[in-house]
Parts: sequence; structure tokens; C-alpha cells
Amino acid sequence: MIDINKFDKVLKKVEKPARYIGMEKNSIKKDLNKVKVKFAFAFPDIYEVGMSHLGLHILYNLLNQEEDIACERVFAPWTDMEEEMTKENIPLFTLENREPIKNFDFVGFTLQYEMSYTNIINMLNLGGIPILSKDRKEDSPFIIAGGPCAYNPEPLADIIDFFVIGEGEEVTLEILKKYKENKDAKASRLDFLKEISSIEGVYVPSFYQVVYKEDNTIDKMEPIVAGAPKTIKKRIIKDLNSVYYPEKLILPYIETIHDRIPLEVFRGCTRGCRFCQAGMIYRPVREKSVDRLLELADKLEKNTGYEDISLTSLSSCDYSQLQLLISKLMDRYEEERVGVSLPSLRLDSFSIGVLKEIQKVRKTGLTFAPEAGSQRLRDVINKGVTEEDLITATTYAFEEGWSTIKLYFMIGLPTEEEEDLLGIRDLGYKVKDIFFSLPREKRRGNLKITLSASCFVPKPFTPFQWVGQNSIDEFYEKIDLIKKNVKDKKVTFNYHDPKLSYLEAVLARGDRRLGKGLIKAWEKGCKFDGWSEKFDYDKWIEAFKETGIDGDFYALRERQLEEIFPWDFIEPGVTKEYLIKEYEKAKEEELTRDCRLGCTNCGINKSFTGGVCK
Repeated sequence: MIDINKFDKVLKKVEKPARYIGMEKNSIKKDLNKVKVKFAFAFPDIYEVGMSHLGLHILYNLLNQEEDIACERVFAPWTDMEEEMTKENIPLFTLENREPIKNFDFVGFTLQYEMSYTNIINMLNLGGIPILSKDRKEDSPFIIAGGPCAYNPEPLADIIDFFVIGEGEEVTLEILKKYKENKDAKASRLDFLKEISSIEGVYVPSFYQVVYKEDNTIDKMEPIVAGAPKTIKKRIIKDLNSVYYPEKLILPYIETIHDRIPLEVFRGCTRGCRFCQAGMIYRPVREKSVDRLLELADKLEKNTGYEDISLTSLSSCDYSQLQLLISKLMDRYEEERVGVSLPSLRLDSFSIGVLKEIQKVRKTGLTFAPEAGSQRLRDVINKGVTEEDLITATTYAFEEGWSTIKLYFMIGLPTEEEEDLLGIRDLGYKVKDIFFSLPREKRRGNLKITLSASCFVPKPFTPFQWVGQNSIDEFYEKIDLIKKNVKDKKVTFNYHDPKLSYLEAVLARGDRRLGKGLIKAWEKGCKFDGWSEKFDYDKWIEAFKETGIDGDFYALRERQLEEIFPWDFIEPGVTKEYLIKEYEKAKEEELTRDCRLGCTNCGINKSFTGGVCK
């Protein structure tokens, strides 16, 4: 345990001490001397962000259900806290027992966003743990990682001891069971890694070597340790009704990003948007029953006191019994003033019935994602929504008394033209016209329309993984075009930083040679790169130059169909042949139907079952 006097001294000097004290209601503190496995769940961002992550709550409660396992939380300390900890020589510690993370058996990072990678390096360093896996000793913790970014683990291959690919509930317990057996047998670190490398979904990067061609693309990747599998198959949970889900949530003392009950209604997506990695890697769709969701909602509401239940999934409006679920939740909680919210709404599955139910308790802003400004480009990306859907949805919303609408778009999509960009403005203006075409007595509130544009990042395991990203200059030209053309006080245009999106593309599509660039960027002071006030693009570019990395090679270069990707050894269930077929269809502006309406032969039902792919 860290020195309590030093800790108290430091807390008095930092901006939000509640980030570091633990002791929240529903947190679990065990005697670390009485358990066999100590697991630190590490979120590489600040407390408020990490505590809003559903995966943390699931794994934390799941592991702590086991008598001989203690799971504790650790977050990236904000810069003020880091400064004070360094001055006082306090190592990075967990919240529950304030135990230094180097004393744990495992430190498990969740990879939600590529721009958090320098925070991982920083947290290891603050914890006194060697940054490179090859430098760790027998008594060092195992550094593991999972989450969506683990589907291209290669940029972190020299740092992470092993990755978990896919859904973590079952596989994490399997790994920890093996660890207990190996600990009892006094097996070595290497023996343990060899043993778990045969568990489905586990990838040990040090067991493989990558051979490159003269043009810097990959020639081959092969195992160099006997028994290491050639391909890593992702893990999925087949039955969401029976899988573990927490009935309590830790209640923070300070406001977090999402202060509400997250009720996960299903996993996967059947839509097939061609830019969307989650829609491909999380297949097949598996739903929870209405009865199971109501049972969970009851327990979570009693154990938290939150006033909002958020129905979470990749596309909650696609839940097959949404109307029934929402009406039952509203019947149950309306008197208690507990509201139900949907994080974002698909325009085509929007219905007035759902809207009327949601607004019974309180009105929040509505968010829709047309993604592109023209129908042609929406067909290229297989979005499957029309302008008519937007008009219908916003007309419903305004008639029911909403007045704040947010529309999400992407710029830099494949085949994009000037008219597609101006279409973003046009849709914003069209929504404004719908509001003012209503009779004055029907208009409620002060109209506010936000057009929010992110810069397209081509991601692994999508039909657009072969596409070259727009350059930073091209992104700025496109942003300027929209800015100049949005001239209405009721319509606001926001956009993401193209420099950040460029680096995101480099890390998303990078190979293991990027690791040295990552470490160099951290050495130059890069951390909290997802935070605009901390992001320093020039330092990243310097780090790349000094380590011989050409960022454009990873971000801007269009790939040949036959090229071997750094992530090709992972088997997500959706075949490369299917992704190529979808890429070709995108060029022809041809739609692919929602696979709930009939199989589109993505390959998931050959190797994985569950949900609609039984």
C-alpha cells in the first residue's frame, strides 16, 4: 500500500481528488493477502471517462464474484496528479486498496481508442513496470489488453504480453484459472504464456515474427514458438441472456461522462455500414429478452438510484422488441421519474411510438447520424437511410415538442465530391425549414441544430480497409468549404481535428514497427492525445522522423487487394472475400440489404453461431 501521509498531502493539491480516493458505494475491497489472483483493470484515460465504460463494470463485478480473485481499478492520473505523485515518489496505484500496480499479477488495459496508447506507456512507467514486455522479470505483472482496438494489436506488440481478441467475460476467467494452476505448479512466465496461447482468442505477440518485403509491406507472419496458432479466432458470447451482467454499478462521487444505467440490449449489428468496424467485428447479433432486461433494470435501478436508463448497443433502434421494452420500462418507472434514452437514433427505424414513450419523463436532445450529405454517398457507404427518413423523423420530433437536433456526418469518405459536402449544409437547412414550417403554436423551445463532422478513418476489418485516407490539407479544404457555406445562426457546424484523425489512421492500420514511434512520442511528452488541450501533433511527427516511420505509408496509401495486412492473422468471422465484395459494391454505389432480412454471406455463420445466425 502507498504511504498514506504522502497520499493525503498530494490530494490537497489536485483539482479533483475524488478521482483517486475510491470508497464509492458498490465498490468492492478485498484483503489482497487472502486472494490467489490480483487483477488491476486499467483504463488509459481519466476516472470520469473510464467509469462510463460498461466493459469495466462488467469485468470488475464478474471477477470480484470469484472468491479467490480481487479486481481493482486504476485510471490515468490527470497531469496535476501525475506531477504531485512524481514529486512525492508515489507509484501508480489502484483505487480499492491503494496498492501499487506493480504488485498485481495482471494489469489489464482496455483499448477503446488508438489515441490512448501513449497513456498506456505512461501508466506502466508511473507504475514502475518495464515498458517493453521483453524487459519484464518473472515477478512482473502480466500486461494484457483487449477491446475493439485489439483487432489490430500490432502497434502495441512489443509492449503488451498478450491480447484477448473478442468478448472477454468467459476467456478472462479461463486465463485466470490457468494462472492459478501455473502458480501452484511454480511454472515460469514463459510456460504460462505458452499454455494460454492455445486458448481461443488469446494472442501472444512475442511468439510470432513478421517478415517484410522490400516495399515495406508484409511478406508473412509466422509463429516461432511450437504450438502457437497460425490464426487467432475471436471469442464471442453465444447466449446474452445467460451471460453475466452486473446488478450493481459503482456510484462515483463526481459527475462522469455517462451518469446513468447502461442497459445492454444486444451485441452485434446487421446493417453492414462499410465504414464501421464495430458492425463487422461484433457480429453476429445476439439479443437479450425483454424479461431479462426488465429484471436487470429493476435491480440496477434499486442499487444505483440513477434517473435515466440508457439502452445501449451499436444500434438500439434495431432491437426487435424495442417498442414493447420501452413501453414496459416507462410503465414501470414513469411515476419515479426515471427516463429512458437511446444514445443515437437510426432515421429509418425511428417511430413516433418510441418517441412518445421516451418523452413521457423528460426531453433530451435527439441525435441522428445520416453520415453523408447526399444519397449517392450514403449508398456508397451502405448507410441505408434516405432524406425522406430524415424529414419524417425530424417532423415527428418537432411536432412532439423537440427543438434540439444533432446530425452526425463524416467527411473524407471514399468517392466524396463537393456536392456531397454541401449536402451536409443542405440537410441542416432542410431540418430548420421543417421546424419553421410548423404553425407557430406547435413550435416548442428555441431551435438548435448542430452539424457535427468527424474525419473518416479507414479501419481494419471493414470494406474500406483498402482505402487511403484524405490528407490533412484535403480535410481542411473540405471543412473550410462547409464553414463558408453554413451561414445561419440556428445551425452550428463542428468538426474533428484532421491532425488527430491522421494519427488515428496511422495507429489503426499500423504494424509492429510503429511501437518504437509510440514510445518516442511518449518520451517527448505525448499523453492524453485525445484531449485537444494536450494534443501536440508536432511532437508526434518528430517522433516518427526520429524512428524512421512514414505515417503516410500507413494512413494515406491505398492498399492493393492482395496485400497482407498486419491484422490478417485474426479471424473475426467476417471473411476477407466478403469485405472485398463489399468494397467493389461501394465503388458501384450498390446497396447490401440488412442481413436480418436475409443472409448476405459474410461468413460469420460458418464459424460462429448465436443470435440471427443460428
